[in-house]
Amino acid sequence: MKKSWRSCLSNGCLTITERIACGLDQSHLVDFQGRQVHGEIVADLNSLVEAAKKAGFTFAIASSYRGFERQMQIWNAKFASKRPVYDLSGDQVDLSSLDELAKIHAIMLFSALPGASRHHFGSDLDVFASNCIPTGQNLQLEPWEYQDSGYLYEFNRWLDNNLARFGFYRPYDEYRQGVAPEPWHISHRATASKLTPVQSVTAIANVIREHDVQGKDCILAHLPELYERFIINVA
Repeated sequence: MKKSWRSCLSNGCLTITERIACGLDQSHLVDFQGRQVHGEIVADLNSLVEAAKKAGFTFAIASSYRGFERQMQIWNAKFASKRPVYDLSGDQVDLSSLDELAKIHAIMLFSALPGASRHHFGSDLDVFASNCIPTGQNLQLEPWEYQDSGYLYEFNRWLDNNLARFGFYRPYDEYRQGVAPEPWHISHRATASKLTPVQSVTAIANVIREHDVQGKDCILAHLPELYERFIINVA
């Protein structure tokens, strides 16, 4: 008798590496500054933090590992219009005026599909310099904060010149008709490169099929093109 997808997932048809890549396993994680990160990035991350400190920046992590369930909560809330969705100009999108595929495209501009987020890897971080945030201000993780008029501009320039020295890079450095630019998002190249091919169309489909992801049928019907445009279309 053919196994159900739920039985397949629970009984190990996905490899441990596929489970890690899709946010279903935390065995690769360790604590770093109160955040969960992939154990392989700690040495390079420590060096990056220390170099930033010498340059006058208090390196801080706004977001690191994010599991499948958390990513699904974010996705479902946006799909149901319970959380705002923005376009490239920073204007809120009226999702009620869109068909399902257009709605998925709008959400994926800034939010990954559950099972397809690079934050599942533990190698990818949203970062800022806490000592550059003015008193009374809250970090927004919006592009203007890192641009020439923003209070994280000097930190942003420092990252430009130093990330590669410590094995990091920005996967969303510019707009490629997929994910919007995210100057705060850095990735440990060597570690992420091992997990990116494992986070395949097949693995993502298997996981989404088994969970209550909003827009599931449309996502699965268009997953290969979504994968090419939003998931692997990075620097």
